[in-house]
Amino acid sequence: MLIIFDCDGVLIDSEIIAAEVNSEILREYGYDITAAEMNSRFVGLTGPQIVAIIEEELGRSLPEDFKDRADDEIDARLKAVKAIAGIHDLLDALDWPRCICSNSSTRRLKLSLQAAGLYDRFKPYIFSAPEIGSKRGKPAPDVFLHAAETFKVEPRQVVVIEDSVPGVTGAVAAGMRVIGFTGGLHTWAGHGEALMDAGAETIVRRLREVGPVVEAFRAWNGLDA
Repeated sequence: MLIIFDCDGVLIDSEIIAAEVNSEILREYGYDITAAEMNSRFVGLTGPQIVAIIEEELGRSLPEDFKDRADDEIDARLKAVKAIAGIHDLLDALDWPRCICSNSSTRRLKLSLQAAGLYDRFKPYIFSAPEIGSKRGKPAPDVFLHAAETFKVEPRQVVVIEDSVPGVTGAVAAGMRVIGFTGGLHTWAGHGEALMDAGAETIVRRLREVGPVVEAFRAWNGLDA
């Protein structure tokens, strides 16, 4: 069996950071959006996917400096990012192989995971969807299938913990079982319902609930060890 974690919003409280930075800068450029709206609309998508949607709605391209400004400010704030409460205890308790599948870049993943004290708990099994295989980000299932192939397990033997609709969609498309997570600071009203609609089998608000849910999955439907 394999446990796959998303990173942003599941392992570390970084989604709220990105939302705050992007909304601040976008408002300067005439796109009126709050951090909460950034989260409810765009959480889980790649940067290019988000930009494409915003530019279509604006009817024009964003300034050339948008990406660099946002990246620099997010990087600065990520140096103080915190791990989601309970993740170290969960990792101590899990007996199964684990990895990370994320839409973030390898550089950003290393920066944020090191800041939160989690990098060494997953390396080298930290997979950036835009940088492996087909280079297609979630909601494509590719990064999840890449992880399963790396660990030589069948998709039906994999449990994924995800906080975003694109992530849940991709994991379900890969044939994996999904636990939706709503315990990050970026969560919003209707978050859990959106994850269930996308295919998550259950929702947890605390990471300590993940272990019992995985055990229940094994008992109910024959997850192989």
